[in-house]
Amino acid sequence: MTFTLVLICIGALLLLVIGINVIQQQKERAEAERRTELARQRAIIDETEEVLSHTGMFPCSSQIILVLYKRVEDALSLAVNYAANQAGDYQRRQADISTQVKNLASSPKLAPSIESFRLPDNDKQILTLVRVLKKLKAILRAEHNKGKVDPTIFSEEEGRIDSLQLRINVDSMLSRARAACFMKQYGSSKQMVTKALSTLHAIKAQTPNDPFIARKVDEAKAMLDEIMDAQKLSYPVVKQAKEEEDIDVLFQPKKKW
Repeated sequence: MTFTLVLICIGALLLLVIGINVIQQQKERAEAERRTELARQRAIIDETEEVLSHTGMFPCSSQIILVLYKRVEDALSLAVNYAANQAGDYQRRQADISTQVKNLASSPKLAPSIESFRLPDNDKQILTLVRVLKKLKAILRAEHNKGKVDPTIFSEEEGRIDSLQLRINVDSMLSRARAACFMKQYGSSKQMVTKALSTLHAIKAQTPNDPFIARKVDEAKAMLDEIMDAQKLSYPVVKQAKEEEDIDVLFQPKKKW
């Protein structure tokens, strides 16, 4: 009888230990999931706020700004549930963002013309702008796929981003072509202008009435003519130098072997 009671006690203790381990593992798993989800929402917030901080670099509509603020608001509302001791901080940030969202939603919709856009002079700023537009486009598509962006707004804003990316690409190629021409690297310069013209003609076939495309086509053609003229002027100099070199070789003292 005593032996049986001992076995029962041992079995009960084993079950208790196993139960405690299972509960502990569940708590650790829940804590790990909480931290992972909080980190994911913080990453969304940080990425979106970074894009928002650079929207002054290009003509940005109030509609896309509203999409970005709403994304931050949604991420904050989810972060509150996983923030534990930091929940108060996230709630205060959420309240501030919600106020901004309401103000934007009730304000007139503004969409500055992208015709006023000018490429930054600084290469670092250009790289930042390219990266921001790429992220903005990805965010816009992600929010649209979630059903949080109206299809009409999505189409308009994606078209604006595409146009800005095209302008940056073309202006960058032409700018590099000018620099190469100035350095008398005519082959590289001509190659970049030709590539820019190819891109412009492909876009012009789809949007023949775009004034930017027509203007840049004319600019690229004029630049290509300048490069060709400069290249032709450089040929006689090279030829003359070669002839002088040949004459020097002809009349130099002959070596005795």
